[in-house]
Amino acid sequence: MPTIQATQLRDGQLTYLVAEDLKLAASLLYQAYYDDALFMSLFQADKPDYEQRLRAAIREELLAFWDAKQPMFGVYDGDSLIGVACLTQPGKSFGPGKYWQWRLKMLLTAGYVSTKQLLEKERLIQAAIGGDDFHMLAFLAVSPRYQQQGWGDLLVRAAQTAMEEEPASRGLAVYVTHPGFLSLFKNHGYQTIAELEVGQINGQLLFQSREQAQGVDHAV
Repeated sequence: MPTIQATQLRDGQLTYLVAEDLKLAASLLYQAYYDDALFMSLFQADKPDYEQRLRAAIREELLAFWDAKQPMFGVYDGDSLIGVACLTQPGKSFGPGKYWQWRLKMLLTAGYVSTKQLLEKERLIQAAIGGDDFHMLAFLAVSPRYQQQGWGDLLVRAAQTAMEEEPASRGLAVYVTHPGFLSLFKNHGYQTIAELEVGQINGQLLFQSREQAQGVDHAV
């Protein structure tokens, strides 16, 4: 776990999420990804149980992050959680080798097809980058009321700091399917390394190497 400290900025605070925050984080991520084209494809939005399976998948992902001690950051405005970022660290917790408990729970909640496609997404990402010695920005969301206020930039910088403090990490990757989000990462020095199709949705795999991150101004 990196040693980044909670940072007071504007009216909010950037800090690590704790167990008591997971329900709030799950609710925020559900709202953020409900209309996301990739998630609608992966979890079959045309089916009547889409909402239930999406909620279950997000819940199980966050529990898996917590159990594996993966970095999860949150931004609070008072008692309100307004932004979330979740990273996977280098190693077996990402990709087809993911622990069997996660597979079983996802099969029971999200279903076979969705679980298979999630694993395929991670396999494609690993193949494009080569290996698993990198961080992956799995979730990034800001509450609609607080968007366009710099909180996304803050969370991206926190992810970059976490990567830089892990010597085993070659860099930081993110898979983007919404064109509007590309500029956020491009402004932080990410470069497109592959175009991937997951669940019939096209997206760009962006990567920021350790060397590239060190050349980026953290005050962007």
